[in-house]
Amino acid sequence: MTLISFSACAQQPNKQKTTTIMEKMNPYYKPKDTSIVTVSNEVWKSVLSPELYQIAREKGTERPFTSPFENSKEVGTFHCAACGNALFKSSAKFESGCGWPSFFEPISKSAIIFTPDRSHGMIRTEVQCGKCKGHLGHVFEDGPPPTGLRYCINGVVLTIEKEDGPK
Repeated sequence: MTLISFSACAQQPNKQKTTTIMEKMNPYYKPKDTSIVTVSNEVWKSVLSPELYQIAREKGTERPFTSPFENSKEVGTFHCAACGNALFKSSAKFESGCGWPSFFEPISKSAIIFTPDRSHGMIRTEVQCGKCKGHLGHVFEDGPPPTGLRYCINGVVLTIEKEDGPK
C-alpha cells in the first residue's frame, strides 16, 4: 500500500495544468490555436512579465549564459512564451556556446518570420514568432548540419512542453 502511495507522489504533473496556468495569466497563450495574434503593445504589457515584454515586444536581449534552456537536455517542444506558438523541437537544439539556447531549424516554415535587423551597427536577420510577431532572437549561418543555421534564441521567450523519451 505504501508503494502505491509513494508511486503516485512521484508522478509528473499533468501538462494540461501548466497550460491552464499560462492561459489564466495570459489569455493569448494558446498552444493549440494557430491563428495570428494581433493585440497592441499596451495589452501585451498588461499580460506579460516585464522581462518577457522587454524582449518580445521591445526587441531586447537577455544577458548571455542566464537562460536555464541554454544547456538544458529536456525533451519536448519549445513554444513562444507570449502566445504558445510551437517554435522548435528539442531534437533541433544544440550547444553552440554562444550564451543563448540555439537550434538548427524551426518546427515549421510558418513558425517563424525573418526580418532584416540593422540595429547596433550590424546587419543581421531577426527571428520573430510567426503567430504574434514577438522578437525571439537572430539567425546566423554558422550552425551545424543539416541546415548550417544557428537560431540564437532568448530563453525568456521560450516555454517547453516536455515529452518522455530521448532527445
